[in-house]
This record gives sequence, structure tokens and C-alpha cells, in this order.
Amino acid sequence: MSLAEKILAKAEEYSDYTANNLSKLIKIKSLSGEEEGVAKALKQMMEEAGFDEAKIDGLGNVIGRIGNGKKVIAIDGHIDTVDLGNAEDWDFHPLSGEIKDGFVLGRGSVDQSGGPAAFVTAGRILKEIGLPDDVTVYFTGTVMEEDCDGLCWNYIIEEDKIKPDCVIVTEPTNLNIYRGHRGRMEIEVSFHGLSSHSSAPERGKNAIYMASKAALEIEKLNERLAVDSFLGKGSVTVTEFVSSSPSLCAVSDFAKIHLDRRLTWGEDKELALNQVKEIVKGMNAKVELLNYEKTSFTGLKYGMEKYYPTWKIEEDHQVIKSGVKTFNDLFNKKPKVDKWTFSTNGVTINGIHKIPVIGFGPGKEEMAHAPNEKVSIDHLVKASAFYAMFVVNY
Repeated sequence: MSLAEKILAKAEEYSDYTANNLSKLIKIKSLSGEEEGVAKALKQMMEEAGFDEAKIDGLGNVIGRIGNGKKVIAIDGHIDTVDLGNAEDWDFHPLSGEIKDGFVLGRGSVDQSGGPAAFVTAGRILKEIGLPDDVTVYFTGTVMEEDCDGLCWNYIIEEDKIKPDCVIVTEPTNLNIYRGHRGRMEIEVSFHGLSSHSSAPERGKNAIYMASKAALEIEKLNERLAVDSFLGKGSVTVTEFVSSSPSLCAVSDFAKIHLDRRLTWGEDKELALNQVKEIVKGMNAKVELLNYEKTSFTGLKYGMEKYYPTWKIEEDHQVIKSGVKTFNDLFNKKPKVDKWTFSTNGVTINGIHKIPVIGFGPGKEEMAHAPNEKVSIDHLVKASAFYAMFVVNY
């Protein structure tokens, strides 16, 4: 039996173990900043799987370790989830963690506790088959990703002083290999008008009209943004419109719009901000890149600007080639190499810190944030095998 066959056989042997671990994680509600329960549960799973070390850092990230070599690989999955949404849209309880018909059901099964459940099993397999002497593997269950992608990895790199040679991001890829995605940023534009009685609107300057004109120009801007052959087109859209006035019988003296800007290759924050500033030139308006700062469940307040850089890894990069070889060794076929539609911790791991990233995760991307979220146990098994085999190959 080849090593790949041995690893896959162990992943299949532990399929119930992986599914049950995921079920336990799903049952613990874990919104951003409120991950303490699921962090403690994941740490315990790492300890029970025989990891050399498992701890919770100052921000609340769960960090497991196997090995102590110079070559450092990290396998990352975030442990916070979005909220449950409208209960009537679900066919089962979102926090049931039910295992049924070959699936594990519930919020976080795909986005994103499935990855951590699979990497715990991968760690168990690596402990059993033996890790190469020159390798250290970190398994990171990261926090606050849904609120602020990559904040957790800024902390791991800058405060924990862990900087791997490469990172596997376990966000859902439908078992494809992903090598990038568009960046994003959050922009706020505030408009200051002059109030007057609404019976004589000509005496004032209506902030709602200013913001409305800007919003229509931003709609046009979206149509002419840059396109990348791999990552696709940049985009911008208004996601919130807020206004105020002294009364409903007064011209609005303040309005604010919130922009979600997706950045394709070659676009950055200076370009995006200047495009909006050009639109509001001559208006009494302020264009701002927003900042994120929130207190984690540990009590630590930590933040960053809401700029999440675009990233992509070339297909001939060693980390992608290792992933393709790993997939072929295990499953005797070539994987699809593609990209995420949404954003991940890769924005800081590679977008800021330039660490090579490969994406491979259980579950379908379109199930993320959706009702009736569920992940195939077959996907969990194959992901577990992939993570263990990748460590050996890389």
C-alpha cells in the first residue's frame, strides 16, 4: 500500500470521528467576537488527537502544533460564523449538528468549521504515520474572520511571531484547488448640506440630493472598472444610505453612503479612493476608508483598516504544484484550479505578508451564509487526507 493509499484509508476510517467533531462545533453558536466556547472545544479536540501543543492566543485564535522542524506549514480555518438568519428558511435547526444521509447539517458546516474538523483528523493521521523531522505544522482555528478577514492572521504573524513558509486556507472550494480571489475594501462617503424649511428648499443645500447624484455616478463607475483574465472584474456598489435632517419638514443637512468595493488584480486602495473622490469633487463630501476595531472574547481590542488586498498565486508556483500533485496522488485525477468569489484570510496572509497560500476545503462555496447549510462527509474525508498528504509532499 502506497503512503497516499494509507493516508486515504485512515481518513476514511476516521470519517465518523471527523463528522462527530464537526457536529460538536456546529452546536456551539460562535459569532465573531463570541467564539470562546468553540475555541475551547477545538483546543480539546487537538489535545485528544495527540497534538504536540494546543493553546489559545491573546486574540482568541486556537493554535495547534505538531513537529518542531525548520520547514513551517500552517493549515487555517476560521471558527466564527455569520448569524442564523430567518428560521423559516431552514428545513432543520441551524445549530442541530445533525448527521444525516451522508451530510453534517448546520450553520458553520461549510463556512467554516468543516475545515478545522478535517484538519484535526489530518493532525491525528500525521501523528500516527509520523511527521518528517524537518517540518512543523500549525493548525489555526482563527477568530473574527467574518467581521474582518485576515485580522486574525495579522495577530498570528505580528504578535505570535508565527510566519509559515506556506498556508492552506480551508474555506470551501468544493474540493477544487484555489489560488486567489479579489480584494475588497469598505468606503464611507459623508455629505454635509445646509438645512432650511422644506417649504423653501431653495434656501438650503440638500445632502440627500448630493448623495443620490454620487450614488448614480458610482453605479456608472462599476461598469467601467478593470478586468483581470483570472480574477474577473472589479466592482463597487452602494450597500447603505443614511440621511438626517432637523425634522421631516426640513431639508436634509447630512447623508452618508457605504460602498462595498471589490478589487481585481492591479487595483488598490489609493486607486479606489481616488475614483470616488473624483465623483464627489465640488461637493461638501468626505471619503474615508473605514477602520475595524473590536474587542475579542479574550478582552483584547485589536484592529486594522478595512482594506483587504487582492491576491493570486501563479499556477506554476511550488505551493500550487504541490497541491496538484497531492490531489493526483490521492484521487488519481487532476483537480480543477480556480478562485474564490468571496474573501478569505488570504488577504493578509498573502495580500499583505506575501506568504504563499493554497485554498482547499470541504463544501460548496454557494452554501456559505445560506440557509440549509450542510457539508458532505465524503468531502470531510477527502479534505482530511489532502491536508495530511500535502504536508508530506510539500
